Amino acid sequence: MLSRIAGAVVPLFGHLTVTADTDAELRPGSIIAANHTSLGDPAVVLAALHRLGVEPVVLAAAGLWRIPLLASALTRDGFVPVHRGDPRAAHALEGAAEALTAGRLVLLYGEGGLPHRKDAGEAAPRPFRSGIARLAHATGAPVVPLGQAGARRLVSGGPAKQLAGLATAPLRRPDLHVHIGAPVRLPGERTVATACAHRAVSAAWRTAAARIGEPVAAAASVRPPGPSPASLPPEEAAAG
Repeated sequence: MLSRIAGAVVPLFGHLTVTADTDAELRPGSIIAANHTSLGDPAVVLAALHRLGVEPVVLAAAGLWRIPLLASALTRDGFVPVHRGDPRAAHALEGAAEALTAGRLVLLYGEGGLPHRKDAGEAAPRPFRSGIARLAHATGAPVVPLGQAGARRLVSGGPAKQLAGLATAPLRRPDLHVHIGAPVRLPGERTVATACAHRAVSAAWRTAAARIGEPVAAAASVRPPGPSPASLPPEEAAAG
């Protein structure tokens, strides 16, 4: 339900486009690793994936389950709560592993939280935590890198600026872009695997940032290893 809502609502707030590498593949039982920049990017990512026919299980902050109506929707869609800084945090990977075994795609954010910035610009993904590497090692699932850019043009800064951004977005219609990279198989060593996932997501993010004309996209793109047969078109039509 949440994916369908995002797919309908996000185009009202911005101009969303989606692209994919020619060898990108969103195969059931895959981990989707995305960069996390604002409170708005989960909706942008869900809308983009919904356009591609994918409704993932998402690892989300446990605090969202305190919102009554949202809590029931999160549970119904199979989302997994992440209790940060709590002994229960490890349970999130167990729930994610169960979803992968059942053939679902699992979306998680390697950075583990939002950046502490007030501006609306783009910046490269921050260092990843080890959760992606641990989940990939435990399940053998491939990692599909996803880069998104533009969500900070919807929501960024303090509470007042965030509300103002959302209120004016339907008039401004900022560019939003999501790029899907080719799946990668992470190596066994955790530190190396975490760095590999970070490079792959960073490359996808640079492509997305370039699509919306962000200056940071001028950095050289790093192409991660791990090609796979193509199943997604290189371009998806823009909507909204």
